[in-house]
Amino acid sequence: MRDTVMHDGELAEHDRDTRRSLWRGWQRKCPSCGSGPMLRGFLTVRDTCAVCGEALHHHRADDGPAWATILIAGHLLAPVMLTVFTAFRPEGWLMAVGFSVVFTLLSLYLLPRIKGMFVGFQWARRMHGFGGES
Repeated sequence: MRDTVMHDGELAEHDRDTRRSLWRGWQRKCPSCGSGPMLRGFLTVRDTCAVCGEALHHHRADDGPAWATILIAGHLLAPVMLTVFTAFRPEGWLMAVGFSVVFTLLSLYLLPRIKGMFVGFQWARRMHGFGGES
């Protein structure tokens, strides 16, 4: 699937929709076609889309997805921890073990989706080689 549209015999590039690319990244799908899988395994981004052939190796997600995952999970669980502690007063070890498990599971759920969103955002904004430059 190409990122160009014909207008009176000329090739004109159209904007890549950022929201759609972010949503496709959340679904761990190719930001270009939306049907091919973006990830191979848990966090490894494929070099190219298996369906449309879009090059995905340009991404520079690095530590951004891990940082965002910790930030989001921490902000979601902090008020829950405070509420549980003030309402039920569980033992310290029980809160530590319970919330560690919840935090780990939430992080494992969010991390590949947030990484997909990072790659989708970079693709939509033509960052790091996604714009067609060599």
